[in-house]
Amino acid sequence: MSTAQDTAGGETEPWEGVTPDAARRLLVAAVEAFAERGYHATTTRDIAGRAGMSPAALYIHYKTKEELLHRISRIGHDRALDILRTAARAEGSATDRLAEAVSSFVRWHAGRRTTARVVQYELDALGPEARAEILALRRQVDGEVRGIIEEGVASGEFDVIDVHGTTLAVLSLCIDVARWFNVDGPRTPDEVGALYADLVLRMVGAAKQAD
Repeated sequence: MSTAQDTAGGETEPWEGVTPDAARRLLVAAVEAFAERGYHATTTRDIAGRAGMSPAALYIHYKTKEELLHRISRIGHDRALDILRTAARAEGSATDRLAEAVSSFVRWHAGRRTTARVVQYELDALGPEARAEILALRRQVDGEVRGIIEEGVASGEFDVIDVHGTTLAVLSLCIDVARWFNVDGPRTPDEVGALYADLVLRMVGAAKQAD
């Protein structure tokens, strides 16, 4: 699967800040290879070949294959956190902010599905230190969504018995979009985002407030 297809959601290219150009090309190639073959089945030669470079050139920019995955995962999780943090800290009710958090998070996972699949599902391939860093970011992601839900419960907008469990369900629902979304399917990333926002508002008992 090509990351060129990941533009369906109109999102900013997540690797635009990676320099020099050769390092960015290698990251894009690694995302494609990991998504297509899986991390463990991908070799550094595979990645270099996709980038039109020699295996020796890869090691100028990345010491190991794991370092590539770590960089991809870090950039992806930073982007995910930024999306949710922006929605959580916006003006408006908890209902409005949860709807925006879900719709924007889903749009990213649909529009950048190849990237998102690698970011979300290759965590176990990282070593202990890198994995701990990404898990810390995931806890922050969880905290942004949980915070909106807690505020909605406190304001009477949401009817939620188990905030922790509901937060996990909401995030799982959004992230899973990266597994199945098809750019040639019947819905656009925007349409899936709107659908999931409505589903989540119903999940937390806010459907009447949102209508």
